[in-house]
Amino acid sequence: MSADEASRELSRLWRVMRTVKQMCVDRGYELTEEECNISLEDFRLQYADSNGAPERKKMSFTARPSATMLQKYTPLPRPNKPEQEPEIGTIHVEFSTEPNIGVKHLKQFAHLLSDSNFYTGIYICQQAPTSAANKVIPTLLPTVLELFKEEDLLVNISRHELVPKHILLSQEEKRGLLERYRLKETQLPRIRVDDPMAKYLGLRRSQVVKIIRKSETAGRYASYRWAI
Repeated sequence: MSADEASRELSRLWRVMRTVKQMCVDRGYELTEEECNISLEDFRLQYADSNGAPERKKMSFTARPSATMLQKYTPLPRPNKPEQEPEIGTIHVEFSTEPNIGVKHLKQFAHLLSDSNFYTGIYICQQAPTSAANKVIPTLLPTVLELFKEEDLLVNISRHELVPKHILLSQEEKRGLLERYRLKETQLPRIRVDDPMAKYLGLRRSQVVKIIRKSETAGRYASYRWAI
């Protein structure tokens, strides 16, 4: 890799890293402003080798959920279980050093998550995984494993002026919404979990997201979507 190629690749991965960390913060994980908006020069000092090329293996990081996130992911109490545990925990993000991703790589990553007691794992790939690898993801329980391609994270879609703000509702907020409008969750408009913003927020099936849009007449208005 030439010096120019190394510089371009470093700049590209710097943009990806910033998007990933901003995404984690938007979900509710605890990261500092400095971590999320690292400068290119600081990124070069921390993650480049002696030739100026990025070292993906150094870019892995973990983050803990905030108190607000823990509350949003805590199921509603039940008569036989008034105290519920949050269905969320520490997230681990890893940048794959392999150009091609198969079943073996995802199983290794799943084992890392399980052995280290990480609740969620995000695996950043250089290229799309094989179809066999995609099919094995739902079987890699109990961990939550998400895949993103580097090219899909070059730009933070949530910061685009045409993308409305999406806010995940807690279970309590979801119940209040349904009671207020006398609805069943299945009567709400839907959003697929593979929708770009749903993936960005890590939405799970049956969760409800509030979408705030700008309006020339009302200023802002909110709508709601049920994740499927």
